[in-house]
Amino acid sequence: MSWLDQLTFNENGLIPAIAQDKDTGRILMMAWQNKEALELTAKTGQAVYFSRSRGKLWHKGESSGHTQIVHEIRTDCDADAITLIITQVGGIACHTGRQSCFYQKLDVATGEWHTTEAPIKSSEEIYGNAAHSHAKNSHAQSATQAANSAANHAQAANILAQLDSILQERKSADKDSSYVASLYHKGLNKILEKVGEEAVEAIIAAKELQLANATKSDSDSDSERGDVIYEIADVWFHSLVALHALDLSSEDILAELARRFGLSGIDEKNARSAK
Repeated sequence: MSWLDQLTFNENGLIPAIAQDKDTGRILMMAWQNKEALELTAKTGQAVYFSRSRGKLWHKGESSGHTQIVHEIRTDCDADAITLIITQVGGIACHTGRQSCFYQKLDVATGEWHTTEAPIKSSEEIYGNAAHSHAKNSHAQSATQAANSAANHAQAANILAQLDSILQERKSADKDSSYVASLYHKGLNKILEKVGEEAVEAIIAAKELQLANATKSDSDSDSERGDVIYEIADVWFHSLVALHALDLSSEDILAELARRFGLSGIDEKNARSAK
C-alpha cells in the first residue's frame, strides 16, 4: 500500500491541507488537495493544491509568485488531514495580500469578528489591475501547466538534494577517495580559494561571451556560452562545498532567497545597511 493510499480522502477525493510556517509555527492558510496534488507536492517540494471552484490543480503562487517551499508533509492520527510545513515565498499566503488567511479574530464579548492585520500588499499590486474577484480565482490554471512546472522544480530540487547528500558524505571520507574529500582535508581557506578562482574564471568567460556576441553570429557563440555555463557551475559547486564545510546547505540559501522573493532590492539593501 502506497503512502497516498494510507490517507483518508472525502467523497470528492479531497483532503484538507493546512500550510504552517516552518520558523514561526503560524497557520497561514487552508486549502484542499487530491491525490495528484499531494503527489506533486511531495515530488517537487512546492505546494500544489486542488481548486474546487475551477476543478483544476493549483500550483500555489503561479499567478502571484508567492510559492510555498514544502519542508515536511504530516498527517493527523486519523490520516484525514494534512499539514504542510512550509517557507512562504514573499511572506504572503493570502490572496488579500496578508501573511495569513487567518487574520480575523472573534471578540467573544461582542460576538464580532475583528481584522487583526493589514495587507502587506494590495491585490492590485500582487495580481495587476484585474478585479479582486478575478485575482482570487486566477490561482487556478490547467493541470498540464502545473505538472510541467512541477516537473522542472522537481529536477532542480533533486539535483540540489543529491549534491547536498554527497557533499555531506565526503566530509567524513578519506582524503584520497575524492576531490571534494581532499578539499575538506585541506580546510576552509583552500575551499574559499577555489571559490575565488572559479569566480574569476566565470568573469573571464562572461566577458569573452560578451565580446563574441558583439562580433559573431548566435550560432558561432555556442562555445563561449558553454564556457560561461561550465564556469558558473564550478562557482556554484565550490560554493556548496564551502557551505557544507560551515555546516550549512543549499536549503539554507533557498530559504533566504524565498525570504527575499517579492522584496524590493533597494529595501533589502537598506535593511542590511541599517544593521
